Amino acid sequence: MADETPDTPGPEDRKSGRETGQGGGPNRRDDRRGGAPRGGGYGGGERRQDRDGRRRDGASGEGRNWRGSEGRPRDDRGPRRDDDRRGGGYRGSDDRGPRRDDDRRGGGYRGHAARGGADRPYREDDTRVYRPRPDRKPEPEIPEHIEAGQLDRAARRELLTLSKENADGVARHLVASAECLAAEDLDGALAHAENASRRAGRVAVVREVLGFVYYRRAEWAEALREFRTARRLSGSNHLLPHIADVERGLGRPDRAIELSQEPAAQSLSAADRVELAIVVSGARRDLGQHEAGVQILRELVRASPPQRSWSPRLYYAYAESLLGVDDEAGAREWFARTVDIDRDGVTNAPDRLSELDGIDIVDYGEDEESGTDEADAHEADADAPDADEADVDGVAGPGTGPVGETDR
Repeated sequence: MADETPDTPGPEDRKSGRETGQGGGPNRRDDRRGGAPRGGGYGGGERRQDRDGRRRDGASGEGRNWRGSEGRPRDDRGPRRDDDRRGGGYRGSDDRGPRRDDDRRGGGYRGHAARGGADRPYREDDTRVYRPRPDRKPEPEIPEHIEAGQLDRAARRELLTLSKENADGVARHLVASAECLAAEDLDGALAHAENASRRAGRVAVVREVLGFVYYRRAEWAEALREFRTARRLSGSNHLLPHIADVERGLGRPDRAIELSQEPAAQSLSAADRVELAIVVSGARRDLGQHEAGVQILRELVRASPPQRSWSPRLYYAYAESLLGVDDEAGAREWFARTVDIDRDGVTNAPDRLSELDGIDIVDYGEDEESGTDEADAHEADADAPDADEADVDGVAGPGTGPVGETDR
């Protein structure tokens, strides 16, 4: 009986093993392979013999690699862990089941068809995706006599941000648009201005020209959009009078008056301040404030000599304001003065004067019998300021500073 090996190692055996460093108890990886169920202690006797054998081999330094003499895994370790399909460990590729992207039963990643790709049915009402793009307007033909050098020098400087070829093309379209405006071809002017805007939409002078075309066409909303864009791009306030006039066209005279009171109006040139005063006078008349409309222009018109470039428009606006207060005699006088100085025909003063009393307007420039003497004398009279008219310096417009300085 003394030769029998005890089934369970005693406390002395376990203590001896810990002290000698030949084992710290059973190897837990081997304990998961099956066999007798684990119960918080050690496994069956056969496995204990295996472990004891390994401990004995380990003491001699031969069993630490867990391999036999030929370098192969020991047969008593059982199957490799990655071949064991019974547990919950790592599973090989053969029994993992279908791939996630092939599993259409649950959530997670879905294939292209499930996302609604090319196989998604076409929706007739899906205009957000399939709306056709509008056809691009063809480029209008530019007359051969128009050259890029005909554009104003300041405007050409703004085109320096473009390539030379594009800048030359844009410049020619701008010149062509101006020619069409002079010939009252508003459709042609719009075609050239729109083409220039498509090619150089971030250049202020291009948007300004397009705004003036819309202005002449009385398309107020479009003109306001282009003027505001040009003002923002350039940082200049010279378009403020035209923006205010567009507000009048849109039926917002109050807004036009508010614009004239902005601090930006203080920086306007003399000509632009006169234009703004004319607009504000008209806005007052739109509101039924006819006396205020006359007062805005009265001192300004008397301080503006006829040779000023803005005088024809100013005289004409003053005559219109006098009609608002039923002063036909005064209106006739200032319409006549406008006829005398409006050489370029910027106003329709002759027509307005004819409507009042039916007088005939004599064109001194075409009088063949009297030659040039009469025309020269008339021009001299127009250039000389009247005795009762002071210089424009020191006269303020509505909400602005002095209107003097030189004509710009």
